[in-house]
Amino acid sequence: MTTSIRRARLPAALLLLACACGAPAAAAPQQAAKPAPPPAAPADKPAEKPAAAQPPAAQQPAADKPAPRGFERPEIAAGVLSPPGASGTHAFLGARILPVSGPPIDDGALVVKDGRILAVGPRAQVTVPPGATTHDVAGKVIIPGLVDTHSHVGQGWAADGSAPIQPDTRQLDAVDIRDAGFQRAQAGGVTSLNVMSGSGHLMSGQTIYLKNLDANSVEAMCYRWADGEPMGGMKMANGTNSQRDPPFPGTRGKSAALVREAYVKAQEYRRKLEAAGGDPDKRPDRDLDEEALLTVLDGRRIVQHHTHRADDVVTVLRLSQEFGFRVVLHHVSEAWKVAPEIAAAGAPVSLIMIDTPGGKLEAADYDPKNGAVLEQAGVLVAIHTDDWINDSRLFLRCGAMAVRGGMTPAGALAALTLNGAQMLDLQDRVGSLQPGKDADFVLLSGDPFSVYTQVLQTWALGQMVFDRANEKDELWAEGGWGAGRPRGGPICCLGEEDR
Repeated sequence: MTTSIRRARLPAALLLLACACGAPAAAAPQQAAKPAPPPAAPADKPAEKPAAAQPPAAQQPAADKPAPRGFERPEIAAGVLSPPGASGTHAFLGARILPVSGPPIDDGALVVKDGRILAVGPRAQVTVPPGATTHDVAGKVIIPGLVDTHSHVGQGWAADGSAPIQPDTRQLDAVDIRDAGFQRAQAGGVTSLNVMSGSGHLMSGQTIYLKNLDANSVEAMCYRWADGEPMGGMKMANGTNSQRDPPFPGTRGKSAALVREAYVKAQEYRRKLEAAGGDPDKRPDRDLDEEALLTVLDGRRIVQHHTHRADDVVTVLRLSQEFGFRVVLHHVSEAWKVAPEIAAAGAPVSLIMIDTPGGKLEAADYDPKNGAVLEQAGVLVAIHTDDWINDSRLFLRCGAMAVRGGMTPAGALAALTLNGAQMLDLQDRVGSLQPGKDADFVLLSGDPFSVYTQVLQTWALGQMVFDRANEKDELWAEGGWGAGRPRGGPICCLGEEDR
């Protein structure tokens, strides 16, 4: 990319008219993943997990159907990712702190040590450890690092044009961590991302949950399960994006039938594995597609599902109930039409907020009141960028649009932070400012949803990854010649001649 950020935004915006991230996966470059390093030591014991949403008794599957594992969070230790180096102890004093998990704190204090939050509260009640680096941030606002549940930074695509269902493909093998999108996200306060392939397939592969650190490999940015495997979901889609010439489906009915067939095959594969027991001679041949689908059926990997129209939303809920997989509904332009059904299913929703809808027939009835309607119905709501559809640097503005549509400011801030963390199984690590959680936070010049507010600093794992006072970092925030170009190294632009 040789044009500036400001000039490059026009083609990206036109993607919305095409199909909102339904670009053919085969057309994008891929990057081979480097061997994963040994997992780091687990973090301290996480806080007690909140209860997962349960479907009403009337919607519980019959006894001969799969257990509703999709509505119970698996017992996993989310994230063994640790700070790459000692970050020391820092105390931020005097700011208005919005912890999300509790009421606002005026004249607050936030103390972080070696990548974790040590203390947060009123300044008069927080003890600053000896030797801590203190930061006078009076008059500023501190919020948790933002969690983007649906992003395409990294310019990676997993599935290609060979088949509509490709669960074996991994975004881990496709992300370019030198893509400038990660710096734009840092400039917008985004510290955690669900990076995924496009929605041109019924199933376009495994997404990847990343900590937005300055790193030299994607492995160094991965959140990990307790066994060391990189965390992620499974990207699925329905509606018109995946409807094209064979072998892709041509109708909504055929789309659902192909998905159902894929999950039935996975169930049969599991039965064969169980029947074989410990006898390797009886085990079926290894199948990467079926292995990936079993992680979905077992509740380890959450389905992150692109869907817009009300009837498509209900189809997703139907399939989730039938096969017992956990699901997050993404985009959901017509959520306001089926909010009671979504609430009854206990399905979280990750919304897209746009102020220039049009071009995509499925989004014709998009309404900015979606967030408010879902919030009032008791649905867990997050907001995402779908970057480039929304620029990561303007993520807070997406929350402001939800407030303009009737959502409460507290609900909108949670939708950018803690709620999104829950949809990625990361609520024990990020999303709110609480002792023991990752030191991911954003220093703002004012109210999060004011048009005049700027992101001043972004910190991830106790390390400052964006500082607007730094001339090079300001370039990522404001655009300019170098801001849209790949990084030359883990923490730098290409060079003075590119600025």
